[in-house]
Order: sequence, then C-alpha cells, then structure tokens
Amino acid sequence: VQLQASGGGLVQAGESLRLSCAASGLTFSNYNWGWFRQAAGKEREFVGVIKRNGVSMEYADSARGRFTISRDSSKSTVYLRMNSVRPEDTAVYCCAAAPLLGDWYKVPWRYNNWGQGTQVTVSS
Repeated sequence: VQLQASGGGLVQAGESLRLSCAASGLTFSNYNWGWFRQAAGKEREFVGVIKRNGVSMEYADSARGRFTISRDSSKSTVYLRMNSVRPEDTAVYCCAAAPLLGDWYKVPWRYNNWGQGTQVTVSS
C-alpha cells in the first residue's frame, strides 16, 4: 500500500491550494479517506474525512467552510481543496486510509495506512 501526497508549497494568506493523495495497492473505494495535519511542535490534528460512500464528509471546525475534501475513484486519488488559507494552516498535511471508522474518524490510530505528508506554509 502506498499513499503519495503532493501539492503543498508556500502560499500567501487568503490564497488557495489543492493537495492530492494518490493511492495504490488497495481497493480505493473500500476505504474512508482522512486528512490530518501536524504543525511544528504540535500534535497531529484531524482536518477532514470523506467516507467510503464518497458523499459523506466531516470537517474539523478550523476547516469547515474553507476546506473541501473530494475524491476521484477512477484515479484512486483524494483531494483537499484549501481556500482562504491562514498562517495557522501551516503544517505538514498527510492523507490516511481506514476501512472502518464509524464515529472515530478524528482519531489517528483508527487509520492504518498513511502517506508521507506534504508541507504547506502560509505567509501573512
């Protein structure tokens, strides 16, 4: 199983960015797909998830209304669209996959496959 995150970079506050996570080695549509982030010196933080059904999403309060998760099953890729980014969004963003989640979608240890992360830096 391999999850390859990409799309990070240096952006200014207020701009937009789209992260991608390309998956291989698993049946993409059988998994829930989450995005987490970890800022320097801080714990890993849930950002959002798209459920296996492909139409149910959940977001952290910090992401709701600004970030959108989507997926393209034909490409085995999940996306995180980040609008109106803020300096506090600066972090390494990772994608993760879990076959079963229930209500535990915010909990990192419920995900058993992780990508390597992509750095997002937002300047003010």
